[in-house]
Amino acid sequence: MSAGAAELSRDPRTGAASDGPAATAPAEVARLAAVAARDAERIAATPPAVRAGWLNAVADALERDAEELAALADSETALGLERLRGEVGRTATQARFYGSVAAEGSWLDVRIDRAAGPDLRRMNRPLGPVAVFGASNFPFGFGVAGHDTASALAAGCPVLAKAHPAHPLLSARLGATVAAALRAAGAPEGAFALVTGFDAGLVLVDAPEVAAVAFTGSQSGGTALVERAARRPVPVPVFAEMGTVNPAVLTPAAAAAEGGTARAAAGFVASFTLGQGQFCTKPGLLLAPRGSGAAEAAAKALAEVEPGWLLTEGIAEAYRQGVADLVAAGAEPVASVAAAGQGFAAAPTVLAAPAEALRPGSRLLAECFGPVALVVEYDGPAQLRELLGRLQPSLAAAVASAGPADPDLPWLVARLSGRAGRVVVDGWPTGVATSWAQQHGGPWPATSRPEATSVGAAALDRFTRPVAFQDVPQAALPEPLRDADPWGVPRRVDGVLQPGTGRPLEGPTR
Repeated sequence: MSAGAAELSRDPRTGAASDGPAATAPAEVARLAAVAARDAERIAATPPAVRAGWLNAVADALERDAEELAALADSETALGLERLRGEVGRTATQARFYGSVAAEGSWLDVRIDRAAGPDLRRMNRPLGPVAVFGASNFPFGFGVAGHDTASALAAGCPVLAKAHPAHPLLSARLGATVAAALRAAGAPEGAFALVTGFDAGLVLVDAPEVAAVAFTGSQSGGTALVERAARRPVPVPVFAEMGTVNPAVLTPAAAAAEGGTARAAAGFVASFTLGQGQFCTKPGLLLAPRGSGAAEAAAKALAEVEPGWLLTEGIAEAYRQGVADLVAAGAEPVASVAAAGQGFAAAPTVLAAPAEALRPGSRLLAECFGPVALVVEYDGPAQLRELLGRLQPSLAAAVASAGPADPDLPWLVARLSGRAGRVVVDGWPTGVATSWAQQHGGPWPATSRPEATSVGAAALDRFTRPVAFQDVPQAALPEPLRDADPWGVPRRVDGVLQPGTGRPLEGPTR
């Protein structure tokens, strides 16, 4: 797309196109990056409690405009008003959550050693401007105002967000909402900006002022950004959340329990068809004991599913081709629901395949984005262990068990935790709580940085780096490292963890 050309807005229900916002010119991207860099130190030095106020203002604005935003999102995503109203509310809640995490202060990991040797003081410092590439499937929660933007601002980093081509009008509206809310709350001009267009995104990644990239989307897109950022004169980290096939296991004891297979199959189908299968945490593979009837039970549950639309024409085409490729790789259709008649419609589908078809390099081991999932039967724990070893690492994994006494539960949880970022027992991985203990990441290729999470309190960690200050006078130290602790954050002093009190430290200072 050339600079200034309009990015098309598409209606998934009909395929109709209309003009969206103009693409951002490279010179304007460079100007916005320079403004972000200019204000980065001021933003980093702003007390976290003040930055929490900025995020509260963003949350208030989202809630104020929720109905208008949901309607606009529905016109570009066909995800439904009920779902989108809820997502707006959750996005406001998560913005407030990240603000509260910032204000609490433990993410700064302040350490002060004065007992012996030099006076050493260490803390995490914000990296600087962060480029955010949001997702198509969560236009609010992982979009312009979503997890990456809120956690980066909470950590003290300016944000340069890239509008998503699947919902360009909504991205523009959200960008204006966030920018206005931050200005009204007193944030510097460089705290947030939005750019539009494919080429503008590339310029953003290349901009020398950008210190990190956050991405949610496809494996191909995330890998391309990782490689591009690595080619910069000064490479920067890319925190790419991409996703793979998230496995679910039905244990023999669960399958033998009365109604166990039917319950598991119903939950599996409800989860993999949620949002028309357009969740990065969608369970794409159910491993069930041979003779359990799991595929037939899933087919029965699928009959109750309402078909819908995928987000873009490209996703719809890739879905149809993906299902065909799965069949060509050895899967057999078990059941499907007829797709809607027009637009970017999709037919929800259950497939089955023999265990021997799950070979390294097989298409059956790769994600197919959309409402399709595979059921594979295994012969006992030994073969189940082998099959789990063939899978790509994933964001999440699930176990449908017979309860806490299920004999296979301990080893399954241990095995799955070595290959997934989150293990769910007697539940399903769709739905990611924004909380202190959340981990939304996983080993490559689920994410580019397995130690990172894009959801939860630890999401701030992505956008910081530790710095030690040795024998630095009080007036020259960052405020959290000064004896008076004006930010009132938790600190580890001479090896002892102290709560955030704001009271001065006792003892000599330099």
